Amino acid sequence: MKKVDGRAEGRIGETSPHFILASKSAIRGEMLRAAGLAIETIPASIDERGFERRWQTDNLAPDRVAEALAREKALAVSRDEPDAVVIGADQTMALGEQRFSKVATLAEARDKLLALRGRRHELHSAYALARNGEVTASGVASARLTMRDFSDAFLDDYLARAGEAILGSVGCYQLEGLGVTLFEAIEGDYFTILGLPLLPLLAALREHGLATA
Repeated sequence: MKKVDGRAEGRIGETSPHFILASKSAIRGEMLRAAGLAIETIPASIDERGFERRWQTDNLAPDRVAEALAREKALAVSRDEPDAVVIGADQTMALGEQRFSKVATLAEARDKLLALRGRRHELHSAYALARNGEVTASGVASARLTMRDFSDAFLDDYLARAGEAILGSVGCYQLEGLGVTLFEAIEGDYFTILGLPLLPLLAALREHGLATA
């Protein structure tokens, strides 16, 4: 596994836990650092699509898929870094029972946004904590977002302005940026929408004595 940040950054002090984020998501790292956690980033190397296919056969609900993936990511890194507190995270998106994955091109993004236009979908964001190769806590939070019935011309302009940066988001939007213009209603926690249920995660860290109570 490739270490993105230096190990020294991941330590709060001589006796403080060594935190690792098992995700390459920049926004998740920013949220954790803003909350006062000094973290090292080691993206987990797992076969996400393989796990998803297996769980789809088992009819696992989209929110449970997010939590299961967060657990697998945390475990994958924890096995190599047993002394660290590893934070895994994942997010899934669903329209009813239909679950969406990330797309590779702007043409695919256009098709996805047309399918979501004028409808309400759900984002499920999950976290997991692992230490010594075992998951010690996990959870999932959900948000509901309703897209406007925007015009084709608006959509084409949005895609041109937002560019390929939106391909990193399962919903093809970044709510902290231009993506907010796609919506007419949002129900849910802002952090959950960005991809990490931060408040439940911080509560779990306090419960396990890993953050200031």
